[in-house]
Amino acid sequence: MTTKESPPPAASAPVMTSCRRKKSEDATFLQDVKDHIDEFINASMDEHKTCFQKTISKMFGMSKVVAERNADNDKEVESSLPLRVVVSD
Repeated sequence: MTTKESPPPAASAPVMTSCRRKKSEDATFLQDVKDHIDEFINASMDEHKTCFQKTISKMFGMSKVVAERNADNDKEVESSLPLRVVVSD
């Protein structure tokens, strides 16, 4: 997959390959949330835009995979029982 990311200026933090990742596997939940909020607040508009585009691409990619799986499953024989509804007073 190709992206139009340009290298960040030397003074700023490098653009991560993922929009979100844990800085430390040993971090507690609250430390992880704090790091996530700090990342979000300190990210440039370009980083937000890139992350949003990646997220949308992943969502459509996943929906395409699901659609392909369903298309493959449609080729198989599927049986179902009729639904019976009984209403009593």
